[in-house]
Amino acid sequence: MAGSDTLQEEVWQDREIKFDQMPQLLKLRKGEFQIDSINSVEDTKGNNGERGILIVTNLRLIWTSAKYARTNLSIGFNCVSSVNIRTVNSKLRGNSQALYVMTRYNSTRFEFIFTSLVKHSPRLFTTVQAVFKSYETTKLYRDLKLRGAIIREKELIMLPNEQVYEKINGIWNLSSDQGNLGTFIITNVRTVWFAVLAENFNVSIPYLQMKSINVRNSKFGQALVIETTAASGGYILGFRADPVEHLEEVYTQIYNLWKIFSVTPIFGVDFAVEEKPTDAKENFVPRQEDDVQIVEGDDIEPCLLYQPDGEKEIDREPAFNAERAATETPKHGASGERIEET
Repeated sequence: MAGSDTLQEEVWQDREIKFDQMPQLLKLRKGEFQIDSINSVEDTKGNNGERGILIVTNLRLIWTSAKYARTNLSIGFNCVSSVNIRTVNSKLRGNSQALYVMTRYNSTRFEFIFTSLVKHSPRLFTTVQAVFKSYETTKLYRDLKLRGAIIREKELIMLPNEQVYEKINGIWNLSSDQGNLGTFIITNVRTVWFAVLAENFNVSIPYLQMKSINVRNSKFGQALVIETTAASGGYILGFRADPVEHLEEVYTQIYNLWKIFSVTPIFGVDFAVEEKPTDAKENFVPRQEDDVQIVEGDDIEPCLLYQPDGEKEIDREPAFNAERAATETPKHGASGERIEET
């Protein structure tokens, strides 16, 4: 039995920062939804003096120039380190309060500054700050978690809108030579395993981070093998059911829920703007599409415009090795096909 490796398209929208993309590449993906659209917002750092539209989704910020659709930004919330309000000098508004979005992507820091050109309009600040906070507090929907505080008295600490479909005892984790006896909890957004003798020895695997699900032979006999995406560390997790007849049932349950999730993914951010203003200045103005062909030149790279003032060198993140817990990391060149050998 083998689960497809291509059930789910790669999720980059909240994990990357992109500059000046073709407009069609900024379309919302499955599971992504628009929370707010704010007109008359200036990209003060990179396009000072240029009016644009800021779209806030559950995964990212999208700023697009009102004049040129190819002048745009896509800022994933996973790259954002802080959101603050400061005073800046705008060509269109002079000294005014602006939204500072500090980010880190590929070991490089970027700084984005957005200024609302509509006086007495706090939506730019309140919406972005609230959505970013919601994103930060819902990471268990999206990130693989090892040894987390997710189990209390043998019960799963539930996420908002999470539903438990199955709780299966007698599941052995195969990360050690002896194996560890534990329990599977299968929900609509993730599969969780925890050890019977130590519930803090656990792993939470969101369907969002599953790359493949298979049943294979191992030195322990038939085993359920879950491989996670490279973004989550590329782990290979092996499990054995006792009795072994339950293994196919467990595989089918997880695979079917993963398949359903791939069609309608849940990212966890649940936020809605309570009241939108009726000010005429905030009303949507359709953007005119560019009627010129873009010719790539030798101009400055857009990303260089957004480096924080005073930073000339790229910071390097320290190497990080996730603590081994209920998992094994593939060796160089190894794959799930060789779990019984690694």
